Amino acid sequence: MKATGIVRRIDDLGRVVIPKEIRRTMRIREGDPLEIYTSRDGEVIFKKYSLLGGVEDFAGQLCETMSRSTNSICAVTDRDTVIAVAGGGKRELMGKRITPELEQIMEHRQIYQYSGEGQPIPVSDSNDKLLTYVAAPILSEGDLLGLVLFIGSNPAVTPDDAQYKLAQTIAAFLGRHMEA
Repeated sequence: MKATGIVRRIDDLGRVVIPKEIRRTMRIREGDPLEIYTSRDGEVIFKKYSLLGGVEDFAGQLCETMSRSTNSICAVTDRDTVIAVAGGGKRELMGKRITPELEQIMEHRQIYQYSGEGQPIPVSDSNDKLLTYVAAPILSEGDLLGLVLFIGSNPAVTPDDAQYKLAQTIAAFLGRHMEA
């Protein structure tokens, strides 16, 4: 754990304000769920809660199936990080934070498909070689949960309609699965 040097008081309703600098650094937005942990040493720890957190294995199986049927790298993210990868790039992507550009695609609730013009969006800031060909937002009861991605490393390749439709279908399926 890293000390920030910031001290806050608890108000009479038991609330504490998380400073803006920390919210910005940790990408905590208004309305984001936080999980609260305590330690035996008296520490209280806030951790961003991923609504897709309980379905990593299921998402991994979906990625594996999509990867085999399309011969592509496939991934599922929550709102911040990659939670499942298949078809390659697992070491480079698993658990890595997604780029702000992918966050914007998610926020706009639109499916992204690389058109062949310009540069495709990198999946993670830590690796600019793995690029997003298709990104479909996962929505459940109006809430953004993450993205379904098709990934490649060659900017000269454009995704086909099958990848677009498959990403759209899997994103809708995961959204419905989370509602149940």
